[in-house]
Amino acid sequence: MSKPAWTTETIESDGAPPLSARVYGAGGPSGDAPPLVLHLHGGAFVGGDLDQGSVVASLLAEAGAVVVCVDYPLAPAHPFPQAIEANHAALVWMLRQRRRLTGHDARLFVAGEEAGGNLAAAAAMVSRDRHGPLLAGQILLSPMLDACVSTASLRGAKAGPVGCPWADGWHAYLPRASDATHPYATPGSSMRLDGLPATLLITALDDPLRDETHAYAERLRAAGVPVDEAMVPRATGWPVTYLQPEAASAPWTDPVRLRLRRFLLERASGPCLMRGGLCIPRTTSSRRTS
Repeated sequence: MSKPAWTTETIESDGAPPLSARVYGAGGPSGDAPPLVLHLHGGAFVGGDLDQGSVVASLLAEAGAVVVCVDYPLAPAHPFPQAIEANHAALVWMLRQRRRLTGHDARLFVAGEEAGGNLAAAAAMVSRDRHGPLLAGQILLSPMLDACVSTASLRGAKAGPVGCPWADGWHAYLPRASDATHPYATPGSSMRLDGLPATLLITALDDPLRDETHAYAERLRAAGVPVDEAMVPRATGWPVTYLQPEAASAPWTDPVRLRLRRFLLERASGPCLMRGGLCIPRTTSSRRTS
């Protein structure tokens, strides 16, 4: 499959610095608008860029979406909650621009891998709490959700508090200990998950972030959120390989692309409930597959 082309955009919002973004994919004919996805790259909160976000952004576009990949502000220069506010501003911009980007009836999603998965989960919470933009779904690949860096899968990867890129990333992103108690900083420990959009969670057998991904899926289910949970049953090198453009042809991309396409089709079509001008799917199923 050929790599989707992209164009450059500058996201302007009141009272905030402009954000650079890439838009992958193209809108369809009138009345057949593809889903519109805000994509947030990985990099443990302190690294990553639009080039390194190209693998997952391209997979989302190949799955049928128009994807806005945002160059959000990085820690430690921009600690919590600066990236969260920037990403919410990007969602508001996307809602205003959706007719131009894809179509007036396009449904809005958030997606991200590793630290970007954390920020996507936070973006869904902020949109819920601020009553918009309303989301049809969130897509989280190997999200960083446990600031304690203490799960068995992380220990199995010999990741710990010293010399661990995820521990170092958390420390840079949350310089104050009190920040770790905020639900937007650590969505995995949030006490209120009801009202969040349907969620696709993807991990892999060799993923150090596997356990916190599964734990979040279980907590979302308990809160009544429709969850589609998938595990890639092969070596992937996640989350490091998310950031490697040469991974675009890796064997794991095919099953991930198929899961993305199925989730987007289910959530971007069919019966829905109109809220604030957006069509929210009337589906309540929850499943776990490998």
